[in-house]
Amino acid sequence: MASAWRKLKKSLIPKISTHRDDDRGRSSSSSSSSANGIVSSPSPSSVSRSSSRLSYSFSFRSSKKTCAICLGSLKKGEGQAIFTAECSHHFHFNCIATNVQHGNRICPICRSEWKDIPFQAPGSANDFRNNNSTILGFRHNWHPPSLPVLETDQISLEEPLSATHVAPAPSTRSQPITIKALPEFPAVLASDAVSKFPVLVGVSAPPFHVDVRHFNRAPIDLVAVLDVSGSMAGKLSLLKRAVCFIIQNLGPLDRVSIVTFSSSARRIFPLRRMRGSGQDDAISAVNALSSGGGTNIAEGLKKGVRVLEERLEQNPIASIMLLSDGHDTLNDDTRSLYRNVQNLTSNPNYSLQYLYLLPASICSRNTASGNEARRLNIPVHTFGFGSEHDSNAMHAISDLSGGTYSFIETVDNLQDAFARCIGGLLSVVAQDVRLKIQSLSRGVQIGSIHSGRYKNEIFNLGQKATIDVGSLYADEEKEFLVYVSIPASSRGEGEAKLDHMSLLEVLCSNKDSTSSEIVESRRERVVIRRPKVLSPTDKMVCLEVDRQKNRLAVADAIATAQRMAELGILDHAQAVLSEQKTTLLSSVSAQAGDDLCKWLEKELTETAQRMATLQLYEQSGRAYVLSGLSSHSWQRATTRGHSTTILPGEGASGINSYDTPSMISMVSKSQCLNGGPSQQPQMVTKSCSLTPRHK
Repeated sequence: MASAWRKLKKSLIPKISTHRDDDRGRSSSSSSSSANGIVSSPSPSSVSRSSSRLSYSFSFRSSKKTCAICLGSLKKGEGQAIFTAECSHHFHFNCIATNVQHGNRICPICRSEWKDIPFQAPGSANDFRNNNSTILGFRHNWHPPSLPVLETDQISLEEPLSATHVAPAPSTRSQPITIKALPEFPAVLASDAVSKFPVLVGVSAPPFHVDVRHFNRAPIDLVAVLDVSGSMAGKLSLLKRAVCFIIQNLGPLDRVSIVTFSSSARRIFPLRRMRGSGQDDAISAVNALSSGGGTNIAEGLKKGVRVLEERLEQNPIASIMLLSDGHDTLNDDTRSLYRNVQNLTSNPNYSLQYLYLLPASICSRNTASGNEARRLNIPVHTFGFGSEHDSNAMHAISDLSGGTYSFIETVDNLQDAFARCIGGLLSVVAQDVRLKIQSLSRGVQIGSIHSGRYKNEIFNLGQKATIDVGSLYADEEKEFLVYVSIPASSRGEGEAKLDHMSLLEVLCSNKDSTSSEIVESRRERVVIRRPKVLSPTDKMVCLEVDRQKNRLAVADAIATAQRMAELGILDHAQAVLSEQKTTLLSSVSAQAGDDLCKWLEKELTETAQRMATLQLYEQSGRAYVLSGLSSHSWQRATTRGHSTTILPGEGASGINSYDTPSMISMVSKSQCLNGGPSQQPQMVTKSCSLTPRHK
């Protein structure tokens, strides 16, 4: 055998030498032509030969030595079958057979499309005889059972978007956002100068129609980053069910990728559209998950971000859902780095080594100077399971990326928590929402804006301001307090008693998520009266402004109590919460029976209960508080503790104040599937919105 191999090798040497001589001759000829000033265009045949030589050289130097999928050796005689593709690149047969089982016919190295793909025959002879296939190593239209995709050097092996775009129905396209602008009081004495006069500025997104279809909304690119470490062993079945619920509720234009992490991270499913085999393959990949190893949250996030950053095509909406039940065991010092929510977000000098491990797309502080415009902003919605997860880390990641943090106290509520999140993501109706505010009278200046985590800017010496809201879900509302200074009126004696003063003008612009059309809403003006004497009507407080002041005050009190709890002074924390509850209940809006005030009272009560002892606070109180602060900061619903949105019809007391109809309907659907009430899920109206309801 060795003798035969030597003879074959000897016979090939002259041919290889001839090729090399031809190459030298062509090179010499080309050099002489250049020297004589003659430049000739290469003929098609020469281009083809050159391309073949490059491919031949690359194959021999790279792909013939190493499998591009597992990066293992491709030496013959090691007991592994080797597959050679039409493009001359080589892979382990098992590696490439698994890789193409999801319908991927693209070479991971040169990106050329294959006509023939490897087919791995069934294990037994009986199975093979029952399969209507030939005894060939290739089969064009065969769809084998799915297995998780092995990692490749090219992470963006995505399925292209649909070539045909279905235009949104006229009834769901380019509907303007509704603006509200309300002063706290309808009048201010003409002789008074007010330094901080609150004005409520709010936006309300248009609704989704009941008959809306997947083709009439903005499709999403979603990456699920899942913790499959050893501690997830007892929770993996419920995690699989929850992720499959997401997959089954996506439309044919939505794309999903799945990344898992334990001690390391792997992308087990590429970005594919959720139609037909795409959904089936994604579910198969999820069902094949197994647990084991440590917890490397940072590596999982990096891998998930790469999937979105390296997309060749992009759906309008992109997001990451991160799920973990523990601390990052491979990146040390996470516990000592997180002290309180204020330090996490508002102090730029606070040293957070762990956050510097995260990509700039989800942690803007890691963006290199001058690269801000090119940075992709990817919101990460985080979900912490049980009492052992790192609530500080999960909250910080979501807060810095623009996502939300949900605390899932019992794993039974996992699917409902996912349902709430996906109900929002599948109902985005507006993007790049920006509020523009302008002073309309001399001496009226914008002093401050309370906008939570939404960026605001005041310029032109307080004459103008902007609030960047970002995206809005259908029926979602955001409200902000703008404080302005009002000068004393300088009326002449002969002027009318009831002068009017224009304070502000508010305009909103946004991009429609389905048509990408820029939409501007109708301008709203804030006008007050400046009488010499106030009437009883002039002294009436606007309930919407009052309830918003209550919401902000409660959020501030909870944040203050949380800082005290971190220091171990729980009695002070309890005193702060108790005092705020008294203030809340004595407010005008609470006295009027406002639903939001009732919800805020319940939140204060439960927060106090979870701060009763240091052990209870560390077990669930910290996570509950941080999830609540995340919800208040973004005015967006999160799942907290053991509670989820109840089915409609049970009253507002159990409804999350920021829930939208799409969220409620999706959670209702989840609860029905979980064996809850047999009520059919339907599109419902908000039971407790930011619009006041009172007795």
